[in-house]
Amino acid sequence: MLANVSGLQSKLKLIDNSKAFQGFVIFVIIVSALSIGAHTYHLPTWMEQSLVVLDVGITVFFAIEIVIRFLASDGPKKFFSNGWNIFDTLIVIGSLIPAGGAGILIARLLRIFRVLRLVSMIPELRMLVNALLKAIPRMGYIALLMFVIFYIYGAIGSMLFAHINDFLWGDVSVAMLTLFRVSTFESWTSVMYETMAVYPLSWLYYLSFIFLTAFVFLNMMVGAVLDVMTQETQAMREEEADELALESGKSAEVDKPASAADVAELKAQIAELKGLLMQKAG
Repeated sequence: MLANVSGLQSKLKLIDNSKAFQGFVIFVIIVSALSIGAHTYHLPTWMEQSLVVLDVGITVFFAIEIVIRFLASDGPKKFFSNGWNIFDTLIVIGSLIPAGGAGILIARLLRIFRVLRLVSMIPELRMLVNALLKAIPRMGYIALLMFVIFYIYGAIGSMLFAHINDFLWGDVSVAMLTLFRVSTFESWTSVMYETMAVYPLSWLYYLSFIFLTAFVFLNMMVGAVLDVMTQETQAMREEEADELALESGKSAEVDKPASAADVAELKAQIAELKGLLMQKAG
């Protein structure tokens, strides 16, 4: 019984790790994304019904695929120790909610997230997401510093320019929104020229703010993400190298020729067996 279970698990592992199966899963994810997009158009009735049947088939396939992956793993603890497996399981469970009745909107929204399974299936995309998540703490400190700068400049702008345009500079919160518009270069020159008509040197206020936000802090954000991405890329390459070394080591152990000492020991054992056989025959 245990041998049968072990043999089934080995077959499921071969299926789960095969390039063809993973490629087919990616193909189904893409088809699912196209199907979801097609539902947003006004289609003939027969096509709507065909998409419903296709959606059911995709849902069943995803359920079977996650079961195969679960059975191919070394137990539930090993399976759920991987965050991507938990992510895929939640998406599949959400897709099983019937797309009918009062919950039709929720069911459709949950089916949209099946497109995110493309991230879990492609290692390069997983690496990018992992790098982004690990960079969030660093980016958080940069964002906090940016908020401080926005607040200081917003308070100054509200004090200086509120009487010029109360809609843009009436209080510190509105002034910070105006500064966000300036930092995105959305018609910021019209805001600057309006205040320059009263304060000719107010361009210093805008240029210093743009220099800090659009050049310094933005580059700091990019640098933080690139630094983590470099570390993640190196870790992924080292992991691939370790797997290749492990596979080559296993094959070398299997294909390793017998040494002279092994041959001599084997001959001695054969001679000893012959002597015992001759003693029993005599």
